[in-house]
Amino acid sequence: MDAAASLVDLTPLLRMALLGLVVAAGPLAWWWLRHRGTAPAQRLRGLTLLTLFLTFDLVLFGSFTRLTDSGLGCPDWPGCYGSASPLGAHAEIRAEQALRPTGPVTHAKAWVEMVHRYLATGVGVLITVLLLASWREHRRGSTPLSPGWATLSFAWVCAQGAFGALTVTLKLAPAIVTLHLLGGIGLLVLLAAQARQFVPAPLPLGDGLRRGAWAVALLLALQVALGGWVSTNYAVLACRDFPTCQGAWWPEMDFSHAFTLWRGLGQTAAGDFLPFPALTAIHMTHRLVALVVLAVLALLAWRLQATGAAGRRFAAGIAALALLQLATGLANVVLGWPLAAAVLHVGGAAALAVLLTFLLVRAAQGRERAPTHGALPLPQAS
Repeated sequence: MDAAASLVDLTPLLRMALLGLVVAAGPLAWWWLRHRGTAPAQRLRGLTLLTLFLTFDLVLFGSFTRLTDSGLGCPDWPGCYGSASPLGAHAEIRAEQALRPTGPVTHAKAWVEMVHRYLATGVGVLITVLLLASWREHRRGSTPLSPGWATLSFAWVCAQGAFGALTVTLKLAPAIVTLHLLGGIGLLVLLAAQARQFVPAPLPLGDGLRRGAWAVALLLALQVALGGWVSTNYAVLACRDFPTCQGAWWPEMDFSHAFTLWRGLGQTAAGDFLPFPALTAIHMTHRLVALVVLAVLALLAWRLQATGAAGRRFAAGIAALALLQLATGLANVVLGWPLAAAVLHVGGAAALAVLLTFLLVRAAQGRERAPTHGALPLPQAS
């Protein structure tokens, strides 16, 4: 077997697809029974919301997989040592675990990694069904909503699958793992925007406030990317005190090596060990941008208070999630990166992305005041 074949084993791909169908069968059956007598648009909305919820769960489980160092629990793709589950790879895993008892390959980590792949495949099946259902109803003329969003979501989840494979085959290269996290958040945003189209609920905002909300969303995206870079480089514990870092307000930092994007885990671009000041620079950059993000979130929540009941609800949600991010971020530093706080920190960022997407869609509907279904402008599928 050559090197490429050992890295990417496609033999169990069909069995993985079948397992994805099994994972998706329960949610799909629940959706069909719940919405079988409803209008096509309502059925599509129900499927979109279900997929959004399960994708959010997948993002959380992906975070759990990374934080438990289970990303290489099965060091090939898409299966585990050529098998569809760790059961078929028992001998290989046992041999690896005997050599290195704490990993990266252990029986527990192999199961965590493979469960993550099963869940991801199940979400892929749901998005495929959403794509087919959207096109079917579009061609029937039973809903005026474009299938463009579902098509884009399908293309996005295929790209996510490719990044998932690269995460394993490139041995947790920080750039790939960070892009994989951003891709998961991006898929949530796409599904949230799609779900919000079905029930128009215009929220008129002034041009300045609407542009401000977009700026906050873009700044949040930058902060999520920085957070992913902190996590994938294991830079959280570079600073174990707050508000100082290593007892100093401005510790020694190496920004050049810190933000060299294409390099191996724990290495410089030249292959040397990544210096500790580089990890400090990664951590401190995320911490400083967090202060700016918290400030603009507070300002946005304050401005939304004056926009009516719906605006106040958005303000309350933004404020609550911002406080969650502050609390979990501090816990990660002063408590030594506890697993629960780290997963909640990722969940809070994902929830903020979804909430801001809902806000921006409703603001767009308020600006357009579309008389039909309030669909977002999207390249129409022909």
